[in-house]
Amino acid sequence: MRFCPCFGSDEAKAIADRDPVLLVSGMGGSIVNSKPKTFGFTTRVWVRLLLADMEFRKKIWSLYNPKTGYCETLDKKSKLVVPDDDHGLYAIDILDPSWFTKCVHLTEVYHFHDMIEMLVACGYEKGTTLFGFGYDFRQSNRIDKSMEGLKHKLETAHKASGGRKVNLISHSMGGIMISCFMSLHRDVFTKYVNKWICLACPFQGAPGCINDSLLTGLEFVDGFQSYFFVKRWTMHQLLVECPSVYEMLANPSYEWKKQPEILVWRKHTKDGDNNTNLESYGPTQSISLFEEALRNNELSYNGKTIRLPFNFDILDWAIKTRQLIANAKLPDGVSFYNIYGTSLDTPFDVCYGSEDSPIEDLSEICHTMPLYSYVDGDGTVPAESAKADGLKATERVGVGASHRGILRDETVFQHIQKWLGVEPMVSKQSKISKVADAHRILPIVL
Repeated sequence: MRFCPCFGSDEAKAIADRDPVLLVSGMGGSIVNSKPKTFGFTTRVWVRLLLADMEFRKKIWSLYNPKTGYCETLDKKSKLVVPDDDHGLYAIDILDPSWFTKCVHLTEVYHFHDMIEMLVACGYEKGTTLFGFGYDFRQSNRIDKSMEGLKHKLETAHKASGGRKVNLISHSMGGIMISCFMSLHRDVFTKYVNKWICLACPFQGAPGCINDSLLTGLEFVDGFQSYFFVKRWTMHQLLVECPSVYEMLANPSYEWKKQPEILVWRKHTKDGDNNTNLESYGPTQSISLFEEALRNNELSYNGKTIRLPFNFDILDWAIKTRQLIANAKLPDGVSFYNIYGTSLDTPFDVCYGSEDSPIEDLSEICHTMPLYSYVDGDGTVPAESAKADGLKATERVGVGASHRGILRDETVFQHIQKWLGVEPMVSKQSKISKVADAHRILPIVL
């Protein structure tokens, strides 16, 4: 069996004296299951490559409850849970752990997999010095359940390793969550954290990707495989009700080299005359655009029509989250390292319509494919945003890697090993041989 790519090798693992490491995923970087409230089968609804759109519509579509601050699923017979198997590592390892995915090694759903293997090869042991933290990516980055979950993981890692402080490695939106935790629970952070290594975090937002996600949605898979995955519009109807997405809008208080814009070629008719002009909306002005463009947005669920306009309750919550992030300060004695992606065209400004085919009613935007202008970054997060952490960093490093690819980049691994003060103890082959790559999966924001 050891030569079959679907099965692991028998190679013995090396265990060494290590400070514990906790891996924290970003948006969409955790397996999410739908679990019946009474009895029945638990179903994986994120990520899956087969029947994805159908299960997504049934189980994960949600509405925001302004009284609690939580997204609540439309399916009242089930609840969404993130599995905590394998000390939290299972949920952030291979996001679709089906036998087919493992056999063909679909690179983009092998999330923290390569990093986990690298750390194990460096002597870390799952459950003793290596842990993972996955969470419900729909929710706010400062919601109580996530804050308590992160606190519990830090306590668990601290205790399991014999009272050692924890080294955090976060990806993408996971860095926003840690910033919120550091601001809200500074004493706990100081007590348990030694180092924080941050990868591809949208500290000041991800303007192009987030603006377009709220207006037209997000498609994770291109080409033929998109027919087997969650559709762009299906994802859009979720994201309009996700606090985490609003929390990654461009920070209007940040002094950008150039303010990010939403551009609209607009047709106006007055006294029988048509006039076309290019309208520009900055981070603050874009709110009125979202309101107008999404005023007719709605979905159908179980025969009912549900309105999904731009959610000002979520915006108010997200503004307070942004204030928390801005107030986050690194405690004395904690070292911070920031790795950000470079060398890839990254959406920044987004444009709808054209001079030849202008938008007349702003609600048309939601059914229009965008055109981007690009800046340097990782394909999702601009390097300018990822570098602007506002913290006293021990080191900041730009690496030529994509937003997801940064999790398996060898240069990134070298930096992590240097900062953790470790190196591979054995020459370790990957447990799963690479047989074939899928079509490229578009990066997810953070």
